[in-house]
Amino acid sequence: MTARDHRIVVGVDGSEGSIEALRWAAGYAKAVGGSLQAVRTWHYPWAMQTAPQKIDESVEEQIQKELDASVAKAGVDVEVEARVVEGHASLALVKESARADLLVVGNRGHGAFHELMLGSVSLHCVTNAHCPVVVVRPSTVGH
Repeated sequence: MTARDHRIVVGVDGSEGSIEALRWAAGYAKAVGGSLQAVRTWHYPWAMQTAPQKIDESVEEQIQKELDASVAKAGVDVEVEARVVEGHASLALVKESARADLLVVGNRGHGAFHELMLGSVSLHCVTNAHCPVVVVRPSTVGH
């Protein structure tokens, strides 16, 4: 099996849960010889009513820097393609799953309801993805 045969996509929002998901996905990619893509999403809030006609490149550049920092923080020993995608995390990750063999997400991101076992993005991915989904909880990952 080559890296092209097994594409692993992991959602990374910078939260500890997403860093753990990235570490898990890296270990899995290494074990199966797959390629690993870390995806961070962004979108204009609905409260703005309409998005600006021209997207400020500095927004995407800043988000790319944050994603690169998250990848560095994870300290993985496999090659990671880090991509920024415009769109709400739930929808963008499901779209990415159509071209993936596995989607990996943390159980919760930066949401306000920290007591929940599963966040809204993770739940949406589990119920709508086009490929298998692994939800990583911090307690399931050893360092």
